[in-house]
Amino acid sequence: MKGPEKGSPDSLLFDFDGVLADTERAHHLAWNAVLEPSGIQFTWDQYVKECIGIADAMVAERLGLPGAAEVCERKRARFRQELEERPPFLPVTVELLRELATRYRMAVVSSSFHSEVRPPLERAGLLPLFETVVCGDDAQRLKPAPDPYLRAAELLHSTRPLVVEDSDAGVASAKAAGFEFVRIASAAELARAVRNALRM
Repeated sequence: MKGPEKGSPDSLLFDFDGVLADTERAHHLAWNAVLEPSGIQFTWDQYVKECIGIADAMVAERLGLPGAAEVCERKRARFRQELEERPPFLPVTVELLRELATRYRMAVVSSSFHSEVRPPLERAGLLPLFETVVCGDDAQRLKPAPDPYLRAAELLHSTRPLVVEDSDAGVASAKAAGFEFVRIASAAELARAVRNALRM
C-alpha cells in the first residue's frame, strides 16, 4: 500500500483511553472501587466531566484524598485487573490499526502510565504497530500541556502529525502543540472518523 500523499499527515498520534481502547468504563469502575471506603462515588456523568483525560494524580489531588499516591496505585492495579478480564480493543479498531501501520508512522500518547498502556497492547498483538509510546511517566507536563504530543512527534521525526483525541485536555494539548486533530466521542467512532479524515 502506498504511503501518505504530499501535504497529508506524516504520522498518527493516538490517545489511548477512549480512543484506541474502550477503557473509560474500566477506569470508572476502578475509581469507584477504591473510593468506596472514603464514601466517594462518581456517577458516570461526573466521571466523564471530571476524570476523562485527567491524570490519576490530579483526580486524587482534586478530591483531597489522604495518601493520594497509595490510592492512585490501588486504582491502577484495579484498572489493570479490569483490562485483563475484559480486553478493551474493538475488532474494527484492530483491523484499522493493522491497515494504517502499512502507511503511517504511529504513536500512542497517553496520560496513563506505561504499566496500564503497554500490557493490553502487547496482549492484543498491537504494540509492534507503534513506533513509540509516550505515557504520563515520560513528559514533564501532562495534557493539556503540549509536551506529550511534542515529544511523540520528536521521536517519530514527524512534522505533520494528526492527533486523534476524545477529551478536552487532549484536544487542548494537540492545539497547544500546533497539530491538526480529530476528536471522537468514543472508541466506537475511531475507525469511521480516521478513515474520513484520511480519505480512506
